[in-house]
Amino acid sequence: MAAVGKAEENGYAERLMRTIKEEEVDLTEYENFSDAYAQIRYFLEDVYQHKRIHSSLGYATPDEFEAAWREEQLPQPSLP
Repeated sequence: MAAVGKAEENGYAERLMRTIKEEEVDLTEYENFSDAYAQIRYFLEDVYQHKRIHSSLGYATPDEFEAAWREEQLPQPSLP
């Protein structure tokens, strides 16, 4: 979250909260707090990280983006 008086820094956190509300909470009826906690956790860990594409990541999932980044970090073999 952003520092006091820096509302423009909250964009990513605000967008995440909006996504959770629109794609999980508003579409689900929970039995109790434990059920809500478990289903929101599943949404974040499985759907949001592995299946849902993100425009800010070049329309890749976070897992795909991270894998590509790690691939770039590997040392490249030098040519003789």
